[in-house]
Amino acid sequence: MLYQKLITTSRIGLSKLLTANMRSMSVKSTFLQIDELGDPDKVLKKFVAQLDAPQANEVLVKILAAPINPAVINIIQGKYGESPQLPFIPGNEAVAEVLECGKNVKNVAVGDRIIPIGGLVGTWRTHAIFPSQDVLKVPSNVDNVNAATVTVNPATAYRMLRDFVELNAGDTVIQNGANSAVGQAVIQLCKVWNLQSVNVIRNRPNVDELKDKLKSLGATEVLTEEEIRTTTLFKSKKLPSPKLGFNCVGGKSATNVMRHLDNKGILVTYGAMSREPLTIPNAALIFKDIAFRGFWVSKWSKEHTLEERQQMYNELFELMASGKFAPPAHRMISLDEYKEAMIQLADVKGMVGQKILFDLTR
Repeated sequence: MLYQKLITTSRIGLSKLLTANMRSMSVKSTFLQIDELGDPDKVLKKFVAQLDAPQANEVLVKILAAPINPAVINIIQGKYGESPQLPFIPGNEAVAEVLECGKNVKNVAVGDRIIPIGGLVGTWRTHAIFPSQDVLKVPSNVDNVNAATVTVNPATAYRMLRDFVELNAGDTVIQNGANSAVGQAVIQLCKVWNLQSVNVIRNRPNVDELKDKLKSLGATEVLTEEEIRTTTLFKSKKLPSPKLGFNCVGGKSATNVMRHLDNKGILVTYGAMSREPLTIPNAALIFKDIAFRGFWVSKWSKEHTLEERQQMYNELFELMASGKFAPPAHRMISLDEYKEAMIQLADVKGMVGQKILFDLTR
């Protein structure tokens, strides 16, 4: 039986997968692939192929855990800011163990754990070959879930807090979607950097439990969408008005967040979970001079040097290793459970703050 052939490009760094009538290797990769865009549960298919030996500047890895990022769901659907070259192995995050190194590889060794930092490298698979310049060694005292998720959600939170407003200890940040993985990262970084965080969540039966959980991560205040409309936190001067706000929901939720921003505050939009447009009241522009910006971590990574990215990841790794940054709420599934996961995550109601990862050690 011929194995499915995959076309690779240097742009996305997909590994070389060979057909079975070519030379036989001992390592086989089981992977998910799409040949067309569409509903993830329909267009994703599972294949097996043998891997070639790594070339001089490549590493062969066993992937340990790979998150299912909602953005990748949108890529598969054809509803994202970039379109993949087909056929396409989804996945842009992972933690992996190095099994073999090419003769010129110096930055990692067999047995090291690494993360790929080359973008859409195709991580929904058991084994892969990556260019050595596109991997970063993970410290031994960082857990697999934190390592597997560091390049998207924590990196998004880190950059949004660093790049838009000069924040000082005691300043306030406000965000919606606070129980998302990015939201949890924002809360924890605010705590580390002595910032106040006001966090907005949707109401639900277990809302008090969720509030307690976010406060245990370091949230200053946690309010429901209904509570944020009437809160006096800022008018009463209990907290200073926020200089910076983050929006991953859109619609009325974003409007409620921007209402509380200080004069010349900035609202950064990085998601649109409600699929409703951002509506900007005239008063926000005329009387408060609010500014509106967007952020996409993939674009940031392409526009900045490897050294800049490594510095950020290393700082996040230090926080993770010291216990100051906990992994997001998550659930591990096997690769065989991909259809059920795709159905859940394609529904916006499924995105409620629990990260799903493929456990590829099973």
